[in-house]
Amino acid sequence: MIFSTMHPIIEMLKGGDRRSIGRASDVVGRILKEPDLFDLLISGMCLDDPILRMRCADAAEKITAIHPEYLLPHKNVFLTALAKVDQAEVRWHVAPMLARLPLSDIEQKEVAGILTVYLKDHSSIVKAASIQALFDLAMRYHSLLPLALRHIKEVVVLGTPAMQARSRKLLAKISRLTATSTRSDRSAGAPESAG
Repeated sequence: MIFSTMHPIIEMLKGGDRRSIGRASDVVGRILKEPDLFDLLISGMCLDDPILRMRCADAAEKITAIHPEYLLPHKNVFLTALAKVDQAEVRWHVAPMLARLPLSDIEQKEVAGILTVYLKDHSSIVKAASIQALFDLAMRYHSLLPLALRHIKEVVVLGTPAMQARSRKLLAKISRLTATSTRSDRSAGAPESAG
């Protein structure tokens, strides 16, 4: 996508190099006040300029952590074009946004597949973001829990030390959740005492 003249929001994100987020925080503040501008970030994530793509993705991720509903009109773009972006600095922002989308049963499997591909990325940041997103997705859609568990357990064994530590924490959360669920199931089926 090419802008003949760039919107001032996109202009704010230009320049510098990939080690900097530029003025992404300023853009986040402005879009939180003017939500209609959010669409510009999604368009910016599809630009040819890798710096603009990553900064738009960074701002979009921060905004959707507060307002995940902003993603809904863009679900198709995330499940198609953005899912295929191979730039690590975009992927590590796309992963958590994928987990925030409201998804049908088929889309849940599709997103789980995208995140599984991201787990093979060369970037440990992409892998860490993807394992967290897979966990978050499984917490919303429990049918994905076995898949998430399998990948989290793999990362505990094969990941970097930081990824292993994160994955152990995720496994502990899953253990607590399943233990609570099991206790609830047992107490729901227990006969009432007559006394």
